[in-house]
Amino acid sequence: MSFFYGLFFGLCFGVGLVVMFARFESFRSRRRSELAKIVAAFARMTVQDSRKVIPPEFYPPWVVFSQRQKLTWLNHQLDKLWPYIDEAASELIKSNVEPVLEQYRPSILQSLTFSKLTLGTVAPQFTGVSIVESESGADGITVELEMQWDGNPNIVLDIRTRVGVGLPIQVKNIGFTGVFRLIFKPLVDEFPCFGAVSYSLREKKDLDFTLKVIGGDVSAIPGISFAIEEMIKDAIEDSVTWPVRQIIPILPGDYSDLELKPVGTLDVKLVQAKELTNKDLIGKSDPFAVVFVRPLRNRMKTSKIIDNQLNPIWNEHFEFVVEDPATQHLTVRIFDDEGGVKAAELIGCAQIALRDLEPGKVKDIWLKLLKDLDVQRDNKNRGQVQLELLYCPFGTESNYENPFSAESSMTALEKALKTPGTAKEKPDLEAASQKKKEVIVRGVLSIVVISAENLPKVDLMGKADPFVVLTLKKSGAKAKTRVANDTLNPVWNQTFEFVVEDGQHEMLIMELYDHDTFGKEKMGRVIMTLTRVILEGEIQDSFPIDGTKEGKLSLNLKWTPQLVFRDS
Repeated sequence: MSFFYGLFFGLCFGVGLVVMFARFESFRSRRRSELAKIVAAFARMTVQDSRKVIPPEFYPPWVVFSQRQKLTWLNHQLDKLWPYIDEAASELIKSNVEPVLEQYRPSILQSLTFSKLTLGTVAPQFTGVSIVESESGADGITVELEMQWDGNPNIVLDIRTRVGVGLPIQVKNIGFTGVFRLIFKPLVDEFPCFGAVSYSLREKKDLDFTLKVIGGDVSAIPGISFAIEEMIKDAIEDSVTWPVRQIIPILPGDYSDLELKPVGTLDVKLVQAKELTNKDLIGKSDPFAVVFVRPLRNRMKTSKIIDNQLNPIWNEHFEFVVEDPATQHLTVRIFDDEGGVKAAELIGCAQIALRDLEPGKVKDIWLKLLKDLDVQRDNKNRGQVQLELLYCPFGTESNYENPFSAESSMTALEKALKTPGTAKEKPDLEAASQKKKEVIVRGVLSIVVISAENLPKVDLMGKADPFVVLTLKKSGAKAKTRVANDTLNPVWNQTFEFVVEDGQHEMLIMELYDHDTFGKEKMGRVIMTLTRVILEGEIQDSFPIDGTKEGKLSLNLKWTPQLVFRDS
């Protein structure tokens, strides 16, 4: 009997082993198939896929995802050659950089020269190189070199201020990281296979340095430190930073097509600023603005000074040349004038990229003022500045209407009678600028003051008796609505008409007051240029009231153009 039990259990055990072995083999087969699929999937993975799957902190330190190749061999050779490069390049740099700095020398300085310039013992390091095939086209090669330099140069500037003070200033502790672009173009059949090389600073990632008066502290002289720092940054920004490029001919030929050329104009209307930081201990700041696309002295525009005012109104129009709207910026710096006693003090600065502008369309924008455009160390409120911007590419003037030109206010008959064939594809910029100054945009401005809402409580009973005073800033023409009694949401529906002699430079100011038996109390104001109504013909909108939290003024404005006159 025990024999049969043993046989039965042996058969069951054997069958169980066979079944388990078969299932294990099937599992191994499926496992191998799945692993093969995973390996194939890893083989198809891109850098972007791996970044999604694995967080950066889990990568080994030797894993670097970069489009730029390492240049260890070049850095090794550069370290060996650096003493000779320093000796050869120092005098060359000194003779070439002095004229460049002279172009950007601030008005507070009378002269600036190098008394000493050596590059130090630390060679720059090239951290990567890449080829940008799409940038130069079929007839050129573009190479980008990423460079880092924490140098110890010995640079001493001899400067003399307008008041006759001479100062030796040392530039030290230079830290720089950026990407240089080299364009080898055009490609030719003879050695070295390219006709010229263009170089430019494609990207400035970091620039830091320290200024020190030899035997003193530069910060002890008001305005000098800021002026020199801005001069150095402006010189680097404008003389070598893309789209500006320096061209070195290698083979004889005409390479003027590689130079930076104007592609359009930028019309800028500096309207106003508000809530500026007060820089004066007694009274208020005397603000003025410096506006530029490129920080060359002959291309920087300076507004008039508004005395004792933290909410200045300028309404000034400037025009700038644009070479590369994809990379260039418009910069605004607001200063407090010190009346020649000392250098003007910076209140704040702002910047807008030209690529954010739609060609042919006016952009009305408020920009927040910052302490520094490169390193924004604080969030302090320094005020805001209002601009109206219009970018006009050459050759596209017929595709849209320019409200800053004479054409915008011409009637259809006047345009038909205009002598044809006088337009230029790329007009002379100085002549065009002068022509715009001579243009007078004349017309009739009709204003319907409809209503206001959410006005602040002024009376003891929690009401107000508001009315509006309308003023044309340039001509001084005025009008006034009736008083709306006991209301914070008045309705007027009153119409006023003004003959405007110069719409391009005119400004409409609407001040809201609370009527009182013993006088009037100001509640807020609305300030606007006439650009939008000239461009659109008629607008109806609600405008925020400055000086109130949520107050708005509803208006209907209509522009009827008349003749365009020119000063002879």
